[in-house]
Formats: sequence, C-alpha cells, structure tokens
Amino acid sequence: MAATERDYYELLGVARDADESTIKKSFRRLARELHPDVSDHPEAELRFREITEAYEVLSSSERRALYDRYGHAGLRSGGFSPTQFDMGNLGDLFASLFGDGIFGSAMSGNARQRGADLGAEIAIELVDAARGVTVAVPFEVAVTCKTCGGDGVEPGTEPRTCARCEGSGRLHQVSRSVFGEFVRAQACPDCRGRGVIVEHHCPDCDGAGRTIEGRELKVDVPAGIHDGQRIRVSGEGHAGTLGGRAGDVYVLVHVTPDARFVREGNDIYSQVDLTIVQAALGASVDVETLDGAVGLDLPAGVQPGEVRVLSGKGMPVLQGFGRGDHRVLVNVTVPRRVTDEQRRLLQEFEAASDEHTYRTDESFFEKLKSAFR
Repeated sequence: MAATERDYYELLGVARDADESTIKKSFRRLARELHPDVSDHPEAELRFREITEAYEVLSSSERRALYDRYGHAGLRSGGFSPTQFDMGNLGDLFASLFGDGIFGSAMSGNARQRGADLGAEIAIELVDAARGVTVAVPFEVAVTCKTCGGDGVEPGTEPRTCARCEGSGRLHQVSRSVFGEFVRAQACPDCRGRGVIVEHHCPDCDGAGRTIEGRELKVDVPAGIHDGQRIRVSGEGHAGTLGGRAGDVYVLVHVTPDARFVREGNDIYSQVDLTIVQAALGASVDVETLDGAVGLDLPAGVQPGEVRVLSGKGMPVLQGFGRGDHRVLVNVTVPRRVTDEQRRLLQEFEAASDEHTYRTDESFFEKLKSAFR
C-alpha cells in the first residue's frame, strides 16, 4: 500500500462514478507516461507503482466496492495487498491485469527486443581534447544474420506453430479467490516465448539470428571534452532479436595528462621559470599553450607566484561558446651554486640595496590565492 494512501480515483485522474472502460483507458495513458523505461522523472517508478495499485483495486468490482465504502482500511481488513513486482517483470504484471503489454499491444513471446548496449574506451591527448578529434574504435558486435534475416530459420524452410501455446508464446494460468480472478502469464517453455518452433536452424547463426562481426566505428570527440565523460553513439550496439532495434555504443573517453599543463575546468595552468636576473630586469619569454608558443612580456620586478592571464587560450567550452583562459604562474629560480666572482657581485648588489629595492606589494598567500581565481 502506498505510504501516503492517496485516493485511487485521484491517482488515475477519473471520477468516482467512472466506468471500467474509462479507468482502463486512463491507466494505459498514465502507464505510457510513467513507466521508468520511458520517463526521466525521478519519481517515475514510485508513481508507476501507485497507479498500478490503484488500477488493481478499481478494476475489480469487489475491491472497488470495498474501497468505496471503507477506504484503505477496509481493503487491508479484507486481506488486500498490492502486487509485489520488480521493474523487470512488468510485462507479466500487465498480462495478469488485462492480458496485453504496457503500450497496448498484445503480449507475445515473439515480440522484437532491443539489442544490448556496448561499451568501449579510447585515450586522447589533451591537445586533441581541445581541438576535437575523430577516433577509430575497433570492437566486436552482434549483427543481424545476413543469411536468415534475423529469424534464425534456414532459408527455404518454415517454422511450425507451437501447439502448446497455439502461437501466442505465453501461457496463462487463472486462479480464483474471494476477490476475483487472477491471471498469471509466463513464457511458453516449449517455444521459449517465440510462438513457433524452429526445426531447421540457419546454418550460419545456428538459429540465434545474429552473428559476431568485427567493426571499426568512427567516433567524433567534441572539443572541450573532459576526462571520464562518455559519448553515446545511437544504434551501433548489438543487434536486437527478431529484427529489434540495435543497442547503443557508449565510448568512455580518457584524456591523457600533459606534463606541460594542468587543467581546471576550462582553464589551463602552466609555469614559466625565470632567473633572478630576468625577474629583476624583465624578460620576454615563449609560453607553450594549446595553440602553440605565445610570446609573453614580463615586466622588471615580476615576483615569484604572480599569475599572468592569456585570455581565451584555455579549453573550449563543451557544447557551448568561448574558451577558458590560460594562466601562467611565474617561478623564479635561485642559483644553487655560484662562483667567487658571482658571490662578490651579489654581495655588492646587496650592499647597495635599500628599503625600496625589495618593496613588497602583496603577501605570498595573496599571490597563491590569486593564482586560482
């Protein structure tokens, strides 16, 4: 029983005097909208269970009369409990309710089934992720047998109708109780739900209707893609059974780290190393970016930890417009070894320095924070 015990008529959107046909029609419409295989609504499964419970009650004259008179409490005292099912057995539930499938078609064991999805992985360079690239992905996939067209029957022969289920592919078992009749449907064990028995299997696929084939899929990787994202290629997965639609291919993209750069969202970070002389006097340096080397002029007195921004030189915005920035972190290298002459010159420089020589405009921690803004 639904925890909120909502009114069954409200759940199905029908009046309290609605006839059986109206209730059934409303349930079908809602089922098409709320089935989790169709709906993206986060509460689709819960709502589907609620309307199924409502239909179980209102479609039975005995249960409906009990509910109309005593409500949910009357149903519980009468021994009613909603059908327990998992989302993989909805076909059986619908067959037990009104003998057909969720979309109103007759329940048949030989219905087409969608093919399974297939997974693949590729690895690309960061520069390729910035530009976009087409990658050839080899894989093996089940395809419809060319000899039999997917029905598994040897050409020139015909399958015979299953005598046990009379071609329906399903068997129905009726049980009766004080609350009415219950119908349980299951696939016919003789024909395995197909409705026909194949006596002469296709020699190429051995009756499976599908064969394994090696393929190479050209996958277009969009510019700006992030590491770990997936690309869905519709209809390129395993073939469906009996001519059903093929599944999809999901390609997992790995972006190989580039030693020159660090990526943060759509921004790129890199580091430029200056000598103490270059930092003191200023310098023009070449900075490697995703688009190649770019000249960067650094003023005299540039400090370690400062960040210079190259606007629009970062990663493209995936499925959007514009690009991130390239942020260059300045690093000043300190000599580890000096000669006697170099030491003398440094000492002379230090002696000639005053409080203005090393003026501090920004603390180290402020520089560190500005590097990640």
